[in-house]
Amino acid sequence: MIRLLIALAVGFVTSLVFTRVLIFALKRFNLGQPIGEDAPSRHSTKTGTPTMGGLAIVSGGVLGYILSHSYHGIYTNTGLIIISSIGLAAGVGFLDDHLKVSKEHNIGLNKRAKFIGLIVVGVFFCGTSLAWAEPHTTLSFTRFDSPGLELGSWGWAALAVLLIVSTSNAVNLTDGLDGLTAGSCAFGLGAYVLICFWLFREEAIYQVPHALDMAVVAAAFAGGCVGFLWWNAHPAHIFMGDTGSLALGTGLACLALSSNTQLLLPIIAGLYVFETLSVIVQVAVFKTSKIISGVGKRVFRMAPLHHHFELLGWEETWVIVRFWILAILFISVGLGLFYADYIAITDL
Repeated sequence: MIRLLIALAVGFVTSLVFTRVLIFALKRFNLGQPIGEDAPSRHSTKTGTPTMGGLAIVSGGVLGYILSHSYHGIYTNTGLIIISSIGLAAGVGFLDDHLKVSKEHNIGLNKRAKFIGLIVVGVFFCGTSLAWAEPHTTLSFTRFDSPGLELGSWGWAALAVLLIVSTSNAVNLTDGLDGLTAGSCAFGLGAYVLICFWLFREEAIYQVPHALDMAVVAAAFAGGCVGFLWWNAHPAHIFMGDTGSLALGTGLACLALSSNTQLLLPIIAGLYVFETLSVIVQVAVFKTSKIISGVGKRVFRMAPLHHHFELLGWEETWVIVRFWILAILFISVGLGLFYADYIAITDL
């Protein structure tokens, strides 16, 4: 428990301080976020806001993880692999953000380049995990034997790449309002602190030997998100950019894969699924209606869904807080299902 508190505190303080330093440095060199034409018009006032704040979140998370081991901690292959994967995803996001600010355009890496970069991250994670972490290669909901469908190394690797690419992109799509992603990711990572600590306490049931170290990773990055949120809350002084959103999405996916909760992740990350589905539905209906009638029709005023509510006249803070509530509800359901499964197997 002490290690978790150290990781959380160090992640928070490091991110809090480093974010302020980033704001000063980025403003001094005029490295601000260009706002796309497809964003609501009220977002034009955010043009020039410093970006790449994800550097502070990742720095806080990594330092929190490292310093927590000063208290009788042992580095594990699983923890180091997750940390490294998050760092690689942050690197992909940083390249995207750097191209945006240097070109003064809201488009950085093209879709193919970003997709390939995230696939590389996924291949790194599953390759190193299979080589050094000995993960369970089953399709799992709350534990390795539930439902316990054996995928084999190649099947599990394919699932790992798919989950990392999809989750990182889903978190990236959600990152459109001040504090929305930082707050919701703090909740999601907090859920994985609880889950992984429970796996550690009940190792005989769940058989995840490095669960405590995974809980430390989750706590460190949760602290990093909260420290960053101090400056990212509306009106934001800085954005996390793809540097932060791709890193956090990758972190959630890696924690789910390593804790054998791959099928539980879509519930815990329900807000991101919700936002991604709104984009899929919008694009599908628009293209289909254009083919049929020649006129593209839209289900929402704008996608992702948070922009739809903005265009309905909701204040940005209304959308943010209500979406945070949705995130908490999804997470509560996920944690409830996880605990219900534990009660069911211990009562047998």
